[in-house]
Amino acid sequence: MYAYAQLRMARRDGLGPIVGLVEFSDTRDGMKIDTYLFGVPRGQHGLHVHEGRSCGPGRIDGKVVPAGAAKGHFDPHKTGRHLGPYRPGHLGDLPRVTVDRDGISEETLLAPRVRVRDIIGRALILHKGGDTYTDRPKLGGGGARLACGIIQRG
Repeated sequence: MYAYAQLRMARRDGLGPIVGLVEFSDTRDGMKIDTYLFGVPRGQHGLHVHEGRSCGPGRIDGKVVPAGAAKGHFDPHKTGRHLGPYRPGHLGDLPRVTVDRDGISEETLLAPRVRVRDIIGRALILHKGGDTYTDRPKLGGGGARLACGIIQRG
């Protein structure tokens, strides 16, 4: 099965310019993730599937948050744990994305515990910061929502 998400910058007033495409396909070893990002700040960024089916702004803890309508990390088994793509916890925890000094990421990643059928229609969030794959700091330190796209069947 194949799916994709077109990522747009997340803003308080909605979505901004396109910053890339992320493609998903099933393999024997799990879900393959191909990233094609541009115009994104250099460094590592957390990448997560979220529960919500919208990238619109939303209120979190009483504040308007860009892509807040995406809700929290996809966690169908209600683990309440942020442990990364290789250990039991949120199924929405995907491998980190690394962006080069030119603002580009063309990587192939693998999420062994999730399948494409599990994520269709959900929001994909690229976070401003990296991800520690722990619950400290909260949700691994990825921080603010940088970009968002809805995962669609290809």
